[in-house]
Parts: sequence; C-alpha cells; structure tokens
Amino acid sequence: MNLRTPVRMLIPAALPLLLTAHAWARAGRARSGAAWNWSGAGSAGGTVPVNILVLLTLLTLLPALLLAMTPFARLLVVFHFLRQALGTQNTPTNQTLIGLSLILTLFLMQPVVAGVREQAIQPYLEGRVDAMAAVERGAGPLRQFMLRYTREKDLSLFLELAKQPRPARPQDLGMPVVVPAYILSELTAGFQIGAALYLPFLVVDMVVAAITTSVGMLQLPPVVISTPLKILLFVMVDGWNLLAGSLLKTFG
Repeated sequence: MNLRTPVRMLIPAALPLLLTAHAWARAGRARSGAAWNWSGAGSAGGTVPVNILVLLTLLTLLPALLLAMTPFARLLVVFHFLRQALGTQNTPTNQTLIGLSLILTLFLMQPVVAGVREQAIQPYLEGRVDAMAAVERGAGPLRQFMLRYTREKDLSLFLELAKQPRPARPQDLGMPVVVPAYILSELTAGFQIGAALYLPFLVVDMVVAAITTSVGMLQLPPVVISTPLKILLFVMVDGWNLLAGSLLKTFG
C-alpha cells in the first residue's frame, strides 16, 4: 500500500470535520459582529486568498478535530487500557494502536460522511448552494452523531458554563457546547470500558501472585508468569475479534 492510499481514506472523513470547524469559526465571528463573504470577490473580507488561508488553517487543526468529533478517543483509550492490562509494555506499538483506532473510526463514520456528502458537498459541487449554506448543512449530520453519544450531564455542564438558555431541541445546541460535551462523554465511556476490561487480567495477576508467594517463589517476579498466561487467555478467547466487535456495537 503506497502513501496515497491512507490519504484518500482520510479525505472523506476530513470534509465533514472541516465543514463543522468552519461553522464553529463563523459562529464566533458572527457573535463579534463580523461576517465573511465566501462567494469570492466583491468584499474585502471574502476574497479567494482569505478563504484559502482559512481552509489551510483548518487543515492544520484536522488532528484535533479528529480527536474531538469522532469515536477515535474512546477507541484509543480502550486499546491502551488493554495493553496495560496484558502487561506487554510497547506491544502493540503506539503506531499500531493509533492506526487501528483510525481505521475503526473511518468505518464508524461512514454513515456520517455519506450524509454530509449528500446534504452539503454534492449540492455545493453542483453549484446549487453556496459555501455557507453547505457549511450549515454539513454540520447537521455530525452534530446528530455526537449528540447520540453525549451524556445529558455533560451538555448541561457546558450550557451552564456558556450561560446559554436550554434550547427546545438538542439539535438547536451550538457546536461550542456539543463538541466539548461529546469528548468528555467519550473519555468517560472509554475509561468505563477500559476498567471493565482490566478486571479479568487483574484477577489473573492476583492469583499468580498468591500462588508464587505461597510456594516460596520469592525470587521470581509474578509478572514473569502472569504475562504469558494473560496473553494465552486473550488469544484463546479470540480477544481482538471480541473487543473490536464489542466496541463497534457500543456505537450501534
């Protein structure tokens, strides 16, 4: 697989994130009394070079957007908990875990990307809507996805901090409230799954430590015996298949 293949895979996921980030930036400028004209020439604030500069700036924020607006954070937290529970140090490597999390994220985001393409990107490319209308349309599917997995407690926290009134519908919430609430909910879910995943391996460690201590094997660290046993147990139950399937089902 050459270098262009992962780039092509990232482009569909990047488009809705960039559209949403631009909507967030536009909302901030609107509150400050400024507005941009994205239709091309005709306004000092809406020239094509300015638009290109903004889009390139958003591209630099793509890693942060990927962490904040997709399931990537939850998946990566769970995989790191698994590695710590197995006691395998740096195996799998960080690059392997990040790559696996990224591929599963792209798999989960396919319906969202399809919705953004249908509602925003395709009409914009065909010239049926302008850039700002495409931004508004493209933010909808991504907001709906994040709200589905965001706890009401986290939404209430950021509504209170932003000093905003509670809207009639969750869909009326702005991205500055939805995004931080979503990432908190994802981290909470990741730690919950990781803790549940850690417990069986902790039991193995405790049993091995108790046995080695009772037979007087004080010179042999219990981890030397427990690590192969945990790896064997994980392989016997087809752990990777079971874990990946369970994680994907949490986003049912």
